[in-house]
Amino acid sequence: MKEQKNQAGHIPIERPTVVVLAAGKGRRFQQAGGTSSKLHAQLLGRRVLDWTLKAVRESGLPLVCVEPDPERVSDGMGDSIARGVAMSEMAAGWLILPGDLPLIQPATLQYVAQQLAHHSVHTAHAVIRTVVEATPGHPVGFTRTWRSQLLQLQGEQGAASLVQQAKTMRSFVALSVSDTGCALDIDTPQQLKNVEKMLLNQVDMKATAHS
Repeated sequence: MKEQKNQAGHIPIERPTVVVLAAGKGRRFQQAGGTSSKLHAQLLGRRVLDWTLKAVRESGLPLVCVEPDPERVSDGMGDSIARGVAMSEMAAGWLILPGDLPLIQPATLQYVAQQLAHHSVHTAHAVIRTVVEATPGHPVGFTRTWRSQLLQLQGEQGAASLVQQAKTMRSFVALSVSDTGCALDIDTPQQLKNVEKMLLNQVDMKATAHS
């Protein structure tokens, strides 16, 4: 599968496209003592962003990655979502995924995509958001009907206003999942260390299972 970055292209229409948001500056991470952007921080030998992209690729879903554009004055979450949707205009829908969710599971992305397709048959304006033990997570899925509104997003608030619209329209679906990786983002160096420990535990468990 060919990955697209910051350029328009044709996306298969039968499945939603995952829009990975990787244009943020991660100021909170640096203010908390981080020495680089959180997406470029090292996590067991690879960047945080690379872990997230790996999960998306393994899901088999179409992917666009919205990275920094030096020519843009504003690169807030809303701006990034709009850019990602513009990069994948042939998509049937979109799963919006921040780049700092390295523990998210490919199967979760597949499940959200399936549920978005299922609900879109009955509700054209369906919006789906994962929930982990009452904690809102990602991705947030939008059907193609939301395309024009997604393209108009600006600033730091992301798509919160559209999610609220969907709730008002009763087309919002809270999708309960057990994948804690949906809600474990990395905003501080301490959170990075916590995620690293969890990954190491997973490696140890796999090694024990195969011994």
